[in-house]
Parts: sequence; C-alpha cells; structure tokens
Amino acid sequence: MLFRSCAAATLLAGAALAQDHISTAGLVQNNATSAPTRLRYDNGTYGPEMEEVHYYYDQWPIGISVASDGRIFTTYTRGSYAYTLGVVVNKTAEKPYPSAALNLPPDELNTTWNGIPFGSGNSSAFISVQALYITSKTSTRPETLWVLDTGRPTVHNAQGDPSMPYAQPGGPKVVAISLANDTIYQTFTFPASVHYPDSYFNDLRFDLRANVSGTSGSGIAYLVDSSNEGRPGFIMLDLGTGESWRRLSEDPSVLRGAENVPVYQGHPFYFRQKGYAIGWQLEGLDGIQLTPDGKTMYYSPLSANYLYSIPTVNLRERDTNPLAEINAHSNVSSHGQRGGDANGFEGDSNGLIYQLMPEQNAVFYYDPKDGQTHPFVRDPRIVWPDGASIGADGSIYLNINQLPYQPDWNDGVDLRQHPGAILRAKLNNGGSKITSLYT
Repeated sequence: MLFRSCAAATLLAGAALAQDHISTAGLVQNNATSAPTRLRYDNGTYGPEMEEVHYYYDQWPIGISVASDGRIFTTYTRGSYAYTLGVVVNKTAEKPYPSAALNLPPDELNTTWNGIPFGSGNSSAFISVQALYITSKTSTRPETLWVLDTGRPTVHNAQGDPSMPYAQPGGPKVVAISLANDTIYQTFTFPASVHYPDSYFNDLRFDLRANVSGTSGSGIAYLVDSSNEGRPGFIMLDLGTGESWRRLSEDPSVLRGAENVPVYQGHPFYFRQKGYAIGWQLEGLDGIQLTPDGKTMYYSPLSANYLYSIPTVNLRERDTNPLAEINAHSNVSSHGQRGGDANGFEGDSNGLIYQLMPEQNAVFYYDPKDGQTHPFVRDPRIVWPDGASIGADGSIYLNINQLPYQPDWNDGVDLRQHPGAILRAKLNNGGSKITSLYT
C-alpha cells in the first residue's frame, strides 16, 4: 500500500547538488484540482515512494540490518519480551535468532548485589540487544551480523515504575554471527573501566581493513555509549586483540541538549516517566556513520540539533600517547545545525550521511561535498524511525516503532497502535551499501 496524495507524485530529482532555493516538494499548489482547499498546503510527503515491507504485531522493534540474501534482522530491547534478537520470516511475523536458546529468558535478565540491581553478566546469551550491523564477506571473515548487547534490560516494580539496572562485565558485549551458517564465532566483552556500570551501548560501525592505523590488523569496531546517566562517548574495540578504550567522553559534542523539547506530530514532548518528575530526554551520543574511506566519523546526540565529525585516527589513538584524549577533543568539527533532532544514521557508497529525523517524519542526508543537509524522504507513516539499513537492492530500510508513545515515556500509558513497520525507499543517484571498509 502506498499512502500518498496524487499531488505528491513529484519526486526529488536526485541529490540536491546545486539547489539554489528551498525545496517545494510536498507543497500542494493552490490551483491543484485535487486540493480540498484554495490554499497552498503541506501534504506531509516528498521523495521516493515508500513501500511497506513488514508489519510488527507482537514486539516493538529497535534495530535493523539487511543481509545480502535479503534476510532482515531486527532487535527488541527488553523488558518482558520473549526474545531480543529476531529475523523476519514473513510479512507479519518474526522468530528468535539464531535460536530461542541464545535469547536469555526474561526471568534471567537481572540480578541484585546488596540490594543494587544489575543486568545479567551472561556473556553467552543475548540479554537486551539494541543495534545490529552487517559487514560483507572478506578474505578472513564470512558475511557477519554484528550484535550489540547492552546488558541493561528495563525492569518495572510492582507499581509499574521503570528502571534500568546497572551493567556488569559479561553482559554488555559485541557478538559476531556468521550468516553463512547462523552460528556465533566471536564474542567480545568489556572491562568496567571502559564500559561503566551506567554505560549504554547504542550503535556500532566497522572498519575491517588490515592496514588501519592503531589496530592489530584484524579490524576495529566503533561503538556508541549513549549513557543517560551522563558519561556518553565513543568506545573502540580492536577485533584482533579484544582490547577496548574510550574517546570523547563527555565532550560537549556528545552530550545531550539542555532542556531539549522536541516536537512529534505537532506536539511538544516532555519526558514523563512513571515514578519521576516531568523532565527532558536525557540521551546523549546516538547516531554515527563512517565515511566510505574510513577516515571520518560523523555523529550527533539524540537531543541536539548539530552534526559533528572527528577524524577516526583520533578515535583509534591509544592511551600510550598521553595527549590522545586532548587531541581527540581538539579535532572535533561542527557542521552546524541540520533542522531538528536526529536518531540513527546510515551511509551509502556516495558518502552521503543519512539521518533519521523523528520530528519531521523524515530522513535527511548530509552531503560532505557541499556541507549542507538535504531532504531525502518524508512520509506521515514515518512515526519515529529507529533504525536504518541499506540493502543489496539499493534501498534504505527503516524500522518504525512510534517510540514517543511508549508507556515508559508517558507515565505508564501505552499510546502506540499496532502494527509497527519496516518501510523502504530506493536511494537516489545509484547509492549502495558501503563495502569499501570490508576488504
């Protein structure tokens, strides 16, 4: 089904490389015969047609990644959900992946120590998976589904008040699954000096080339710590040695926006968590994306309007250089405002940085060639895009989960309506999934 006005048939003609005025896509002219009014109005759409690929009728999704064979993998943060990592099996159903046994049952997600709640320290089963990323087959690795487990499931007390237990070593982890045989072949955990008890893993990107400086030659993972408790930053993982380290912790560019009030579907949003005073969304660093040459990382907090970048060489620099952290902070670049808060990122082979824009029901992209943010697609069905993945078919896939309407953000009242969805749209200008970093 395509939910579009006939007046929205005009698409963006490729990337806006030499645009000298604001786009009027989505505006219905006041002389349009199909318009219900004489006035010009905004029909809420522009860009390529969006296809409804999948419907979620059970668990609400978060992360998504699309394999070269077309399989779609998805995550569900927990909670009480039966499983946290799944694969789509048909238009309306998913199942646990790689098996139900590798998804820890809900009654084993948490523990306590002297009355202090902690997430499970189980390093061999999935606790609460936030994000996924697929890297192409290389000479040393199969096509791999990389799984980012936060180790921090949300729990609710007898009154329904939500809280998030602290992480303990073993629970937060990066897991590599071979898509050739659907088995785990590598697991990485983190010391408490790198992943703090109040850290929260949010996203991940990879450079698997052997010649990347500052690594052992087996590749590197760049991970997001978006900690609501106040210490967000980047965590790097050497995939050869298992060593990990932090950079840009509490840099202004990774911190949440102060008292940020976003607007969703025309409504100002305040954070209303049951058992707590009304406040603001506290999440810091969120979306990240590597450039196709691996030299630059783009990123931003969820609750801020600015896009930033840093040379990846500064993220890879180790503490053996006493100036490593100072160098990283000194080399952050601001690319200015982009027109709203952004959630997850994705990138294509043309170097465009796609940014999911929940306030606009849209996806924007930043083009490093002209230093500007451009519109890509907008649609009323994009009610909180919470994950994106570019498939082998040249489409960008979006998980839609109505997140601002979840009960934990609305004083315990669930305002979502099933189904959630996966939407997809064709990329402009022949863009495709980045493969240059996986040789």
